[in-house]
Amino acid sequence: MTSPDFSLELQHWTRGFFRVAGVDEAGRGAWAGPVTVAAVILPSTLQDAGFNDSKVLNTAQRKRLADEVKRVAVAWAVEHAWPEEIDRLNILGATHAAALRAVAKLDPKAQALVTDYLKLRTDLPLLAPPRADALSLSVAAASIVAKTERDALMLELDERHPGYGFAGHKGYGVTLHREALERLGVSVQHRRSYAPVARLLQISLLDT
Repeated sequence: MTSPDFSLELQHWTRGFFRVAGVDEAGRGAWAGPVTVAAVILPSTLQDAGFNDSKVLNTAQRKRLADEVKRVAVAWAVEHAWPEEIDRLNILGATHAAALRAVAKLDPKAQALVTDYLKLRTDLPLLAPPRADALSLSVAAASIVAKTERDALMLELDERHPGYGFAGHKGYGVTLHREALERLGVSVQHRRSYAPVARLLQISLLDT
């Protein structure tokens, strides 16, 4: 398996756009909690960073590399779209909105973007190939930051909403989560527009 590199960023650099932000998200498929988007600008001189798609890293590796991303980055930012926004805009719209907010927070500002197939409505030059988190160092770095930031939030939500198991499954649709939903009902952290949650709400209404 090849490691991410700066090949995609180079396409922007050769056109004179040197501050290229990689953008990626975590949590789009979860039933509960936010979708979290990170934007990261890396220095073009970075070598042997070891950044990779967060999905191929374990928890300890992600935490270590997230700290390294924040240490070496020219700029980085994180934004969240919470369940209310997801239910209002749909998951794709909410992800795009959070991504644009994250990009807007970068200081210094990005001059161009690389995303993992997020075709953002932006005036900035944009490359959005599929699987960019496995191709681009900047997107891989963003994937690591997004995942670790969201995981930390889900640990907090587990304390605020005990019984659902958020600390373990991070809001995804595993059997234990489904059983907790059936036992405890829908919390404010659940995405009510998602089919499994919506079905449970309908059943609850029929029972009242």
